[in-house]
Amino acid sequence: MAQQPVAVVCVGMAGSGKTTFMQRINNYLHINKKKPYVLNLDPAVLNVPFEANIDIRDSINYKEVMKQYNLGPNGGILTSLNLFATKIDQIIGLLEKRAQPDPSSKAVPPQHFLVDTPGQIEVFVWSASGSILLESLASSFPTVIAYIIDTPRTHSCSTFMSNMLYACSILYKTKLPMILVFNKTDVQDADFAKDWMTDFEKFQEALQEEESKGVFGGEGHGGGSGYMSSLLNSMSLMLEEFYSHLEMVGVSSMTGEGIDEFFDAVERKADEFNRDYKPELERRIKERQQEKEGKKHEDLAKVMEDMKVGEKPKPKHKEQVGQRQDDDEDEEDEEDAREADEYADVRPDDDEALQRRYAEELRRQGLQTNESDRSFARYVAQSGPSAPR
Repeated sequence: MAQQPVAVVCVGMAGSGKTTFMQRINNYLHINKKKPYVLNLDPAVLNVPFEANIDIRDSINYKEVMKQYNLGPNGGILTSLNLFATKIDQIIGLLEKRAQPDPSSKAVPPQHFLVDTPGQIEVFVWSASGSILLESLASSFPTVIAYIIDTPRTHSCSTFMSNMLYACSILYKTKLPMILVFNKTDVQDADFAKDWMTDFEKFQEALQEEESKGVFGGEGHGGGSGYMSSLLNSMSLMLEEFYSHLEMVGVSSMTGEGIDEFFDAVERKADEFNRDYKPELERRIKERQQEKEGKKHEDLAKVMEDMKVGEKPKPKHKEQVGQRQDDDEDEEDEEDAREADEYADVRPDDDEALQRRYAEELRRQGLQTNESDRSFARYVAQSGPSAPR
């Protein structure tokens, strides 16, 4: 099986020499007969010093986007990327087709995809469209982030630490292997940066030297902001583990120095991607698919539950209701029978029998029968036919 091309995504702050670096590595691969496949994702650039196979400017008019949506420069770039991200399936399809060409065409597949991004780094790295583009690219090919740093501007401890923190945030946001590319080494050598990343004591010495010079706002001779010095010390300790996961190279986009070392680092990071990052990426993709499936089943269950509204009662329920009604009627019939029996006991057969029973009851209670009692018994006997049945 042929080795997959490695996608190199170049990101960096404005003025770091990112576009010039892209030109240099593109030229290096052409010279070495390793023609790359180049993508330009910067919609606002007027001219690029390299030929792009896929150019966002071919499908998105940056100025028209600004006019149509009434946006500023950064908003126009962000909206252009969002519109371009809607075609990501077509882009990945083209890259896959280019990576595995038809054998009959005798085309040589590229070993590298070079991706240039907007100078406004936060617009690409922290936007939804940037995440979509990176994740889609990484789901198909080994992908490496090349973070371009302006070496002369990073010579002070504070700006160096700011760049390291930014690199740290990009690494954990993209979750992709990263190479720190210290550019413009023809102006400022990058050995100091390598020393600061590998030797904490050397960074402390440089920090104390700057503090003594009043770089942090003092008059010298130990003056300056103690808070700033303490903060930089703490951050350097915190980033010590972060440095161990990075490749650091110094290059000059003008002279071509260090480009060999850069592509060696790319190969190592591509192996690291396949070994460590790809399984994690596949796990995240699988989790998202399972989450979507679970949401789909949940929505379907809600629909089915809503369809049950207004159903007629089950036949079993009807039988239970009818049975209760029959039981109630039986109880009423039994009560009527008991009342009829009681009335049957007191219904007189004749006058003498009623008087006798009445007299016995009075004697049992210790009472004497008199004429009024007899007349009352006689009244009851006379009213006998109207007694309830």
